[in-house]
Amino acid sequence: MKLKDIMRILEEDFPKGLAAEWDNVGLLVGDTMAEIRKVLVSLDVTDDAVDAAVRCGADLILTHHPLLFRPLKTVNEQDFIARRVRKLIKHDINYYAMHTNFDIAAMADLNAADLHLKNPEVLEVVGRDDDGREYGYGRIGQLDAETRLSAFAEKVKEAMRLPAVRVYGDADLSVLTVAVSSGSGKGSVQDAISKGADVLITGDLDYHTAIDANARGLALIDAGHYGTEFAFIPYMENYVREKLPELEVESMTIRQPYEVW
Repeated sequence: MKLKDIMRILEEDFPKGLAAEWDNVGLLVGDTMAEIRKVLVSLDVTDDAVDAAVRCGADLILTHHPLLFRPLKTVNEQDFIARRVRKLIKHDINYYAMHTNFDIAAMADLNAADLHLKNPEVLEVVGRDDDGREYGYGRIGQLDAETRLSAFAEKVKEAMRLPAVRVYGDADLSVLTVAVSSGSGKGSVQDAISKGADVLITGDLDYHTAIDANARGLALIDAGHYGTEFAFIPYMENYVREKLPELEVESMTIRQPYEVW
């Protein structure tokens, strides 16, 4: 299957136009006329992911996070990003990224489903579609019943396959309205407060954002960047199997990038 035909299908479901202005999505390494037979799905283009693609004979890597954010001034072995690019080219492996466009088109709903949120709505609205429906980052919804923050944190750990979470707030706080924003979601704190969330689940929280949010009545659960976004991997593996059945597909193993000591 030609890469250009795969890209057309991907961009119908995850339009590049949804991506933030600062983002870098789409075909980052490769040739639109390349013949694709096997796909590797990964959250990131790590050295392990490139090596796995080489081993399994993948012609295309699909990731969430773009490998290339800043311009490469040199493409040599001294730069670890450039080394990956060189290896992809050497082995004729194409590389396509879906980042903030995927966050809007799919990730937010995946997070809401994993947390069993009822009546989820867009948390951080960035626009409206042709039918007037809001779209944007994150979701806010309700649990089936009020629960203590400590008990809900345990459910987050289970849903996101985490060894631990960082919780900012009173363990006995009653939680009903829940907001979730994948990745580095501290920019969603104000939306969560404005929309009446009891708790926000996100990743990459810093100290001052957390204590300031607590002071304003919002509890926070830091589930990590990976924990809130690895859902991309099984989702896209199933997507390829269903929408692109001509292709073989493999995925990187889901593994948190840290341990609790």
